Amino acid sequence: MARLREISFIAALGGLLLLSGCRLDMQVQPKQNPLARSDFFPDQRSERPPVEGAVARGQLHADTYFYSGKIGSSPGDYMPFPVTKEVLERGRERYNIYCSPCHSLVGDGNGFIPSRGFSIKPPSYHIPRLQKAPLGYFFDVISNGFGIMPDYRSQIPPEDRWKIVAYVKALQLSQSATRADVPAGQEFPSPPPNFHGTMGSGATLPTIPSVNVEATEPGSAERGAEEKK
Repeated sequence: MARLREISFIAALGGLLLLSGCRLDMQVQPKQNPLARSDFFPDQRSERPPVEGAVARGQLHADTYFYSGKIGSSPGDYMPFPVTKEVLERGRERYNIYCSPCHSLVGDGNGFIPSRGFSIKPPSYHIPRLQKAPLGYFFDVISNGFGIMPDYRSQIPPEDRWKIVAYVKALQLSQSATRADVPAGQEFPSPPPNFHGTMGSGATLPTIPSVNVEATEPGSAERGAEEKK
């Protein structure tokens, strides 16, 4: 019995020593609540103003044209980086996701949403006003919206917005190109593609079979018929 009392006493003493090691500062750390008074600074404000010239991480935006599409207060008319095939492919991908539901896959304004009864149809990219519009204008509209069109600043990063702009200009060129715009050595006009089923519309993509190189060579059709025999 005495042994049990001794063990209980030692356990209670050990628990008391452990509890004495827990200070209040571990639970309520010394700190200043937002906008609380502080006697440490002469103005008695705990909230300190940012250091002059400080910029939040990721918000430097030193290239103002890249992030605004404007030179001063006017839209610029040049791309901030070279336009390559990869740029246009990325622009087409982003355009088909974010823009084509209203503007259509060819940019004529007959997208899926207007075709299903939306009362306000977006303008075609191929009208003279938008054909003459500078590149920065399209970037600004994508970034800040226009009329009932919402802004896509939060959904589409700046670089992808510029790539969409490049693809929009490619769509415009596709509808108004001349013989002088065709690269030397390229057939003009290009042979029409073969479609499976319907040719599609502004809201649907056409189905184009893959090109068989051998089938395009002279006499390939006759050779294929002979092989089947």
